[in-house]
Amino acid sequence: MPDVKAYRGVVKDGVIVLERGKLPEGAVVTVTVGDGELVRATITSAFTPKKKPARIPLRPTPTT
Repeated sequence: MPDVKAYRGVVKDGVIVLERGKLPEGAVVTVTVGDGELVRATITSAFTPKKKPARIPLRPTPTT
């Protein structure tokens, strides 16, 4: 059986950020979320304003 370690982290912008430690590239992970954390995160996200995507003005290409 392979060695198993637990890492604590938080989800920010849909990405899991580890508090300590670094995983090797290509590591296979399993994420466990407790019911309390899931309900709290769902309620919090319902009340936080949604971020609008940044709009980048496009300049027309100069014609020469």
